[in-house]
Amino acid sequence: MSRPAKTATRRRRERPAVVMSLAAALLLAVACGTPPPGISSRGAGPSAPVASTAAAVPSAATPQAAPELPDIPLHEATLVPAPREPAPPRFLRVEGTSIAVDVVEVGVGANNAMVIPDSFYQAGWYRYGTVPGEKEGSAVIAAHVDTLTDVAPFAELKRLEPDARVTVEQADGGVLEYEVARVESVNKGDLDGAALFRRDGPPELKLVTCGGRWLDERQDYSDNVIVTAVPR
Repeated sequence: MSRPAKTATRRRRERPAVVMSLAAALLLAVACGTPPPGISSRGAGPSAPVASTAAAVPSAATPQAAPELPDIPLHEATLVPAPREPAPPRFLRVEGTSIAVDVVEVGVGANNAMVIPDSFYQAGWYRYGTVPGEKEGSAVIAAHVDTLTDVAPFAELKRLEPDARVTVEQADGGVLEYEVARVESVNKGDLDGAALFRRDGPPELKLVTCGGRWLDERQDYSDNVIVTAVPR
């Protein structure tokens, strides 16, 4: 029986979170705050006794010298540039293999699964997740394992050795280097999607394709092959 193109594992749609900025929170606190005890909301606070200043006023006939001011060194302020966000990935290469593919941004399809490009020469980066090069989280790039007539480059994932070099080229010309830490074959029914697409924790790159046995009744493979690579 001929085999149709496969899809990678299903993913749950990520729900955006609404976060109040620190500046907005502080502004709200100032606008809604209550004056401290002893301070009137209409003025500067209770009046204090005023001491007589007659003795402290110098005679008009006695000129007073102006006090000398100390020399205060001036330094030109230097603006600190804002942290640069990592640019999206545009190309992926794995040393010692035929894996050398363009990377395109993908989302979630109508079947609530991560979209996988049909082309042999493309892999999909899940754009709603972590960007390769961020300091936290797991960046996911996935591609097909085969088609009706041939085997795709990502079929080689299951044979990668530890420490194999993975190179990601970014849209702005930057280059990220990773090395393979482990290769796993996970039953699709046991896959932990939250861990795969996590947004916190150590920075990792996840390369995903199908693997295991072909199941005629499901028209799909039984497993996912997941390569975990870490920054070099």
